[in-house]
Amino acid sequence: MQMWRFIGCLLVLLLAGKTVGYDKEMTIYVDAGRIECLYHPVRQGETIDFEYQVIDGGHGDLDISFTMMDPIGLVIVSDYKKPENIHRHEVTKEGGDYRFCFDNSFSMFNRKTVFFELIVEREGDEHLGDTQWNEVDELAGLSREEYYDMKVQDIMDFIGRIRLQLTKVRQLQDVLRSHEARDRNLAETNFQMVNNWSMLQITAMIGVGLLQVFMLRSIFATDGRMHHMWRKLGI
Repeated sequence: MQMWRFIGCLLVLLLAGKTVGYDKEMTIYVDAGRIECLYHPVRQGETIDFEYQVIDGGHGDLDISFTMMDPIGLVIVSDYKKPENIHRHEVTKEGGDYRFCFDNSFSMFNRKTVFFELIVEREGDEHLGDTQWNEVDELAGLSREEYYDMKVQDIMDFIGRIRLQLTKVRQLQDVLRSHEARDRNLAETNFQMVNNWSMLQITAMIGVGLLQVFMLRSIFATDGRMHHMWRKLGI
C-alpha cells in the first residue's frame, strides 16, 4: 500500500509539472507590406522568453522587423530587419495581454516565413513550492513526515531538473530544425537561380552557334539572297 501511495505521489508531481508555465511554437507567414501581431496574457512576476527566426524570405531576403509591447502599448523591444533574435523580459508591472508583432511592410514583393517560440514561466516553476506540496498531501493521502521519510524532496528536485533539461533539449532541437529549414530554402533558391542562369547561357550559346552557321553558309552560297547582300556591302 505504501508503494502505491508513493507511485501516486510521483504521478501527481509529474502532472503538476506539466501544467506550469506556457510554451508555444509556431511558424507563420507574413505577406509583403503586412504586419502580423499575436497576443498572449502574462501575469506580474512571470518571465517572457521570445525567440524568432526567418527561415524563408524569397530571393534570399531573410529579415523581418519585430516589436514587443506591453498591455498599455509601450514598446519593450524593437528590432529592424533582423534574420533572428532572442529576447527575455521580466514582467514587473501589472500583467495583461502582451503584443508580439512581425513587420514586413518594408518588403514590396517577398513573403516571409517566420518560426518563433514563446515561453512564459514564473521563477521557480521547475520546482514545486509549499502550495503544491499541500495539493499533493490531499491527493496522495500522505503526511509531511512520510514525504520526508521517503525523500520525496530529492525526487522532486531530480524530476524538476530532468524536466528543465528536456525542455532545453527540445528548444535546441526546434532551433536546429528552423536553421535547417532556412538553409534548405536558401539552397533551393540558389539552385533555381543557377539553373535559370545555366539555361540562359545554353540558349545563348545555341543561338550564337546557329547564327554563325547561317552566316558562313550565306557567304559561300553564291545563289542565295544573303550572298548578294554581302557583295553589295563589299564583303
